[in-house]
Amino acid sequence: MHLRRHGSILLVAFLRRLFAEPDPEARRRLERAVADVDRELAANLELTSLYDQTHKAVVLENAQFTRHRATIEAGLAASFGPLADLYSQMPAAESAMDRRGPANSIRDDDRALIETWEGDARAVQRDLRVALAAPRRSAFALMLSRLRGVLLSRR
Repeated sequence: MHLRRHGSILLVAFLRRLFAEPDPEARRRLERAVADVDRELAANLELTSLYDQTHKAVVLENAQFTRHRATIEAGLAASFGPLADLYSQMPAAESAMDRRGPANSIRDDDRALIETWEGDARAVQRDLRVALAAPRRSAFALMLSRLRGVLLSRR
């Protein structure tokens, strides 16, 4: 009797989670995290623009990404990989800004690395905004879409 009751409680809890809408508080935390990281990326792009004009090395910011890393990883898993990759490339971009040749010149490969980082930052920034704007789906809807994908791939 006790086992049957416990099993039915677990089944009800599972079904609630399966059909439940996403938590509004978690959504607010995710929106705040994306907004903070978006602002940080915008500031870093401004700094690289300043570098382009003055050729004075700058230090890029990463505090907001470090602060909100877990929230973004949990809420926007598909967008997190490129974002983490971008932040892992930041030290190389900063080092490229530090290196200078004669008459304050910049090597072509360093310039390419900095410009690639800037382009990637803009792309990641756009992807974060798009991913956040996408409608949130329940766990059941996500499971059905994955199941459809698996069945279509087996044809």
